[in-house]
Amino acid sequence: MTLTIPFSNSYGQLPPRFFTRQAATPVAAPELIAFNDALADRLGITRGADGDMARVFSGNEAPPGADPLAQVYAGHQFGGFSPQLGDGRALLLGEVEAPDGTRFDIQLKGAGRTPYSRGGDGRAWLGPVLREYVVSEAMAALGVPTTRALAAVATGETVWRETALPGAVLTRVATSHIRVGTFQFFAARRDLDALKALFDYTCARHYPDARTPDDLLIAVIDAQAALVAQWLSLGFIHGVMNTDNTTLSGETIDYGPCAFVDDYHPQTVFSSIDRHGRYAYDNQANVIVWNMAQLATCLVPLCDDQEATVERFTAAVHAMPDKIEAQRLARFGAKIGLSNPTDDDRPLINDLLDLMARDGADFTNTFRALAHGSARDQLTDRAAYDDWHTRWQARLAAEPDAHSLMLRTNPAFIPRNHRVEEMIQAAVAGDFGPVHRLLQVLSTPYTDQPDAADLTRPPAPHERVQQTFCGT
Repeated sequence: MTLTIPFSNSYGQLPPRFFTRQAATPVAAPELIAFNDALADRLGITRGADGDMARVFSGNEAPPGADPLAQVYAGHQFGGFSPQLGDGRALLLGEVEAPDGTRFDIQLKGAGRTPYSRGGDGRAWLGPVLREYVVSEAMAALGVPTTRALAAVATGETVWRETALPGAVLTRVATSHIRVGTFQFFAARRDLDALKALFDYTCARHYPDARTPDDLLIAVIDAQAALVAQWLSLGFIHGVMNTDNTTLSGETIDYGPCAFVDDYHPQTVFSSIDRHGRYAYDNQANVIVWNMAQLATCLVPLCDDQEATVERFTAAVHAMPDKIEAQRLARFGAKIGLSNPTDDDRPLINDLLDLMARDGADFTNTFRALAHGSARDQLTDRAAYDDWHTRWQARLAAEPDAHSLMLRTNPAFIPRNHRVEEMIQAAVAGDFGPVHRLLQVLSTPYTDQPDAADLTRPPAPHERVQQTFCGT
């Protein structure tokens, strides 16, 4: 069977200043590590022989219909504006229109240098490729809007990151790679024609009901408010919420220094480059509002009465924290079995989180244990938990579906940081068994799997991951 990708490209029809067309840099000895058959079926892609897929998904061979290009964008990185960033190690291979009509980007990540590499080698090493593959697929199974992983290929080459490491290429799938930073690139240059073209393209691709910049801004605010509240409900820390990592589609993108909370502390930071906690767990809601303010600034030039526009956009951005809090209430309410939580339920939710923080309780296991009636065992302050439990049970008297709801919203399995690190170390040594085991177990995270109970265990002190790294 021949690998067939039904390309239907549109981004390359935008003006040339949106991208640079170029081929990937070939690699020495591509070898397929993993291929996502279920995702391929959804995209209408026909699987080929492993060797053929290794050549295509390493960038060694451009399949028919591909239109490889590197996208340009700008971005605020840790609050500082970089007027030109862009795909420094990635190439958009092309787009497909899935059988259900949804358009998706197919992107190679680690495909070599581009004009936007800024001195980098354009490559990725095996660890971050496998991290993104496993974590993005886990997020999809958890129900989080996210980019996906279609393939991972070993390159047979060495990548230098302070030491010699095995190279790899990830094939990433997204409903698009349009970022807040894409708008910032053209807004910073006062390129109104390009900004208008980008606005029209984004609305047509993601928000066909949007007619005005106001419509687009509110739609993106709503999508990002829902996304970040979902991150919080799962104990997920993105780690690098720069505006170039904030999509207009509302998908999670870029899993470099990401991590999941083990013992719950709201100020948790894992990213080695987040030295001041800008992207800490409990600051993510604040940062996404700031990011949306940057998007609003970019959209102002598209409006006629700019003074009135600033007032409207300011009001829209200032309304975002309440939207996030409403989403957070709904998510955390469901986690304790409340189908329609109200403001009166906030103390019940927050008191449990405060208790977990004081005890350093495992975030995922404590919430999962609520459904199994064993949450008391997760905490050391049993008396405080018993008091909370009494209040909780009284509230659940009006919730006949509480048990089922908690099982549906509290995963048994997440890609725990120490297990991801173990997987990477095994792969570097040539053992890809842990990769495939994690992918299998994490594909059904809300199902108890007794044979995989070891993957629910929090890290022992010597296994604890203190920092995560971009690393690609």
